[in-house]
Amino acid sequence: MPVAPVIPCLRYRDAPAAIEWLCQTFGFEQHMVVPGENNTVAHAQLSFGNGMIMLGSAKSVDNEYAQLIKQPGDIGGAQTQTIYVVVDDADAMYERARSGGAPIVIDIKDEDYGGRDFTCRDIEGHIWTFGTYDPFAQ
Repeated sequence: MPVAPVIPCLRYRDAPAAIEWLCQTFGFEQHMVVPGENNTVAHAQLSFGNGMIMLGSAKSVDNEYAQLIKQPGDIGGAQTQTIYVVVDDADAMYERARSGGAPIVIDIKDEDYGGRDFTCRDIEGHIWTFGTYDPFAQ
């Protein structure tokens, strides 16, 4: 079984800028970036601890996968899923996200079920929650 068998996949209109921002603001590290044509990204893998996300450029390519995905800006900023990232220090990540310009949509707080977290948007509107609640530790 892989270290992280569930890997969220995202699409960005400006994937190169998103990769730079995700690494600088949230602390992801580039694991692999496959450039595409015209300053696009065909495929990228960014790691965070034992976890990883995959992403690529949102293109007007007419294929089965592309037809399934809409960007947050295309649907009024709404989401059908979000990403939760377990961190050791939610307050430090909160300051890092705010300093990087991430719009905070739910302020940092202690949760009734345990842990401390906050929710923000990235530069293209995807929603991320960073918190100390680790469901594997329960």
